[in-house]
Amino acid sequence: MPKYQAAEYIRLSYTDDKQNESDSVGNQRKLIENFVSQNADIEVIEEKIDDGYSGIIFDRPAFKKMMQDVTDGKINCVIVKDLSRLGREYIETGRYLRRIFPAYGVRFIAINDNIDTARENCGDDLAVSVKNIMNEAYCRDISIKTRSSLDVKRRNGDFVGAFPVYGYFKSAESRNKLEPDPYASRVVRDIFRMRLEGSSASRIASELNRLCVLSPLAYKKNNGLPYAKHGYADKENCKWSATTVLRILQDETYAGTLVQGKQGTPHYKIKTMEQHPSSDWIRVPGAHEAIVAQRDFELVQRIRHLDTRTAPQQDTVYLFSGVLVCGCCGARMTRKTNRVGGKEYHYYYCPTGKKHGCEHSAMLKESDLTTCVRDALKSYIDNVVSLEALLSGINQQRINRELTREYTDQITANERRMGQYQEFKSRLYENMVQGILTKEEFVTMKGNYSAEIERLKTALSDLKAKLEDVMGNRSERNRWISHFTQFATLQELDRKVVVQLIQSIRVMSKNELKITFNYADEYEKALAILTSVEQRKVG
Repeated sequence: MPKYQAAEYIRLSYTDDKQNESDSVGNQRKLIENFVSQNADIEVIEEKIDDGYSGIIFDRPAFKKMMQDVTDGKINCVIVKDLSRLGREYIETGRYLRRIFPAYGVRFIAINDNIDTARENCGDDLAVSVKNIMNEAYCRDISIKTRSSLDVKRRNGDFVGAFPVYGYFKSAESRNKLEPDPYASRVVRDIFRMRLEGSSASRIASELNRLCVLSPLAYKKNNGLPYAKHGYADKENCKWSATTVLRILQDETYAGTLVQGKQGTPHYKIKTMEQHPSSDWIRVPGAHEAIVAQRDFELVQRIRHLDTRTAPQQDTVYLFSGVLVCGCCGARMTRKTNRVGGKEYHYYYCPTGKKHGCEHSAMLKESDLTTCVRDALKSYIDNVVSLEALLSGINQQRINRELTREYTDQITANERRMGQYQEFKSRLYENMVQGILTKEEFVTMKGNYSAEIERLKTALSDLKAKLEDVMGNRSERNRWISHFTQFATLQELDRKVVVQLIQSIRVMSKNELKITFNYADEYEKALAILTSVEQRKVG
């Protein structure tokens, strides 16, 4: 009877060269079978295969089952092609060879490395240690090369993930490029549209479920598309949920920006994924076709920061939620309903009142407020339309010269200020040593200067990008104007108009409002250009 009941263990890593026949599962099996046929004292009673598992970890399903059979006494021999098939981690591999296998009386055989623990002097212990170290070094080198290659691809705008987000699929021509899914992309556009019109995330999810629109997880399953088992926040019954809707509304991918590197393993020996801070994410704008316009995506993100709570038993956001603020204390004003004689009257008021030093407690009737804001907005839109007509008569090259002069002056001023802050910062340590500053003052001032320098760096980057667009004649002339002119025939206010065109409405008193429109800086800049051109004509 054979003395040893053996398990042949076969492992193939995802990093192995699939073109190399010696690494294949079939070749490993054949090599072990040939060895066993020449050793009558060995009988193979099971085969364990881990296909696609790294040798640096030992948490492999087939390996764990094999070790369970070892502890249960079912097998007393383990055969592998070579030592690297058992593992590539130096310390753990050595622990199995020197402690675990001997403790259970297990014979270990690595055929190509001429290791057989049943034979005396089967292999020099030093040679085995060196092989283990070399195997681990190989794994480390592969990890470094793989991480570097993936990082380069991410920065080049190549998609390296396994599962595209809902609304996209991998291009048939290039697996590293994303293309909009015709059906799912329309659903994504509808979600953004409904959000801009004032629907809450919960309301959007309910509407999609009412219309029997498949949720992201259900859609991918139904169409045989690859999906991450834990990548979606659908409800258990594969219905749309508010969480799923919010994830879509916050994903920059839909605006054409490829965002990757959100998570990863901290070390090649640690396979547990950890989340990276957003500052470390790799963003590549324009990497693929956008499903949602950039201005709509940015507008949705701004809405997220507004006070957009819905009323009880309501699914839509109030018309002025998050936009209407108290002109005295700056608090968000609250909508209140009074019922008199069976009729409802809606008002807005400051909830903090005199607690925060408000000098007035204005109660504004919603209908009066709506009429006032609508008239003010229509008047402002008329001004923008008139401004567009005046600008259309000015040569684009002249506008570009004005913009170039403005951006260049701003860049020069910012660079001068940044140089001053850097010089001040460099002198701080010397002033502390000389006793001019205390240590606490040194730390505080250094932090302040550093923050100001970073702020100026960001501003400089934006200005230089704008200057490059102007000098390359790539900027769309007064593209912000179209945001207003599309509402030139405005008759009634709705939530979409309010959030698109108005930044804030400050209630100074019952008879005074201060409305700040979006793109106010661009409006003033356009007026300045017109003024400059007119002055030169006169001169």
